[in-house]
Amino acid sequence: MGKLPMRARLATTLGGAAGTMSRLAGRGDGSVIGGVIGLRLEPDLLALLAAGRRIVLVTGTNGKTTTTRLITAALGVLGQDVASNAFGANMEAGLAAALGKAPDAPLAVLEVDERYLPAVIRATSPRVVTLLNLSRDQMDRAAEIWLVARRWREALAAAPDCWVVANADDPLIAWAASAAAHVIWVAAGQRWQEDSWCCAECGSHLLRDELGWRCGECAFRRPATRWVLDGERVIDSAGRVSELSLSLPGRANRSNAVIALAVAEVFGVETAQALPRLRDVVSVAGRYTRLARRGRQVRLLLAKNPAGWLEAFDVLEPDTPVLLAVNAQGPDGKDTSWLWDVDYRVLRGRRVLVSGERRLDLAVRLEADLVAFDLVDGVDEAVDQVSGTSLDVIANYTAFQQIRVALGRAE
Repeated sequence: MGKLPMRARLATTLGGAAGTMSRLAGRGDGSVIGGVIGLRLEPDLLALLAAGRRIVLVTGTNGKTTTTRLITAALGVLGQDVASNAFGANMEAGLAAALGKAPDAPLAVLEVDERYLPAVIRATSPRVVTLLNLSRDQMDRAAEIWLVARRWREALAAAPDCWVVANADDPLIAWAASAAAHVIWVAAGQRWQEDSWCCAECGSHLLRDELGWRCGECAFRRPATRWVLDGERVIDSAGRVSELSLSLPGRANRSNAVIALAVAEVFGVETAQALPRLRDVVSVAGRYTRLARRGRQVRLLLAKNPAGWLEAFDVLEPDTPVLLAVNAQGPDGKDTSWLWDVDYRVLRGRRVLVSGERRLDLAVRLEADLVAFDLVDGVDEAVDQVSGTSLDVIANYTAFQQIRVALGRAE
């Protein structure tokens, strides 16, 4: 990485100081405010901080933070410092702050908000762009996903030196990535298919069978893959089969891991080298963390849209009570109509508790699916009401953070 101009160095120094003060004041982890101040002083700060680094960008509706963490772990094999926005601050300010904190790191793995990907590609000239999935999310403030895919497609077509690692099982991802000059296709799976019924190329109905998906009218179809998630195993680009044996639970995280392994290979890291690093990851920014609370183990799961709730249900412990918490603040999206796209019937017969600012919205939805529940004021009341030794918690963004704060308090 080249030497920064004086203005950029000043912006980075002052931004770093602001982030430190924010942490000391208990106002957050400082992962955004430092970047905000730095960019005000030097609008081109992100591009200047990115210059000379080998950068991986990670985006998609779900799994960004986890996949970013797994790629960072895998690249640790190289023995070089890796800059990363580990806590999910994924807009321009968060990216600048992450790079500013690690000025000498030759590698960077950055989670990027879906809307900002084209601008970040132009600013950072990444070595790899990682595309996970696309589905409806926070529709009151996020762009329609077909428009997002089109913008990605245009940005990737204009970046001929970039490699793209893409999930071939998501038709919108495949359409966006197919404009890139270099693509590594991964059979990572797609459980949520309600947002991909139509062909992005011609608008006709997509057909699905044991071979994947294809358009019923034009030539658009699932591309051939070099990497495959096969149950609990990964088949790499050389055809070698390895057991994943992750600490992180669920099929979604196995999908994230296979994509991370494919990215690591671009940097010369083999599967056998990377897998032990991936297995050491047990939680990501509080997700999947188990905390003791009043004699019980509380496990935290984040879900922010229908696709994410489907994956969260997949990792619930059998017969374990579950607390569902929903807010509708700015980071969550204020429109809770997406709750009606989630199939809650899987929770029938399980002890269910409901909290959060929009708990009545969720309660109405559960009643429609004939799921019995109890309303509670927060995680502590939920812990006190359940029997047994464990409680699973599924919460969206701000509800998740509120519960983390509550559990962080002294007993």
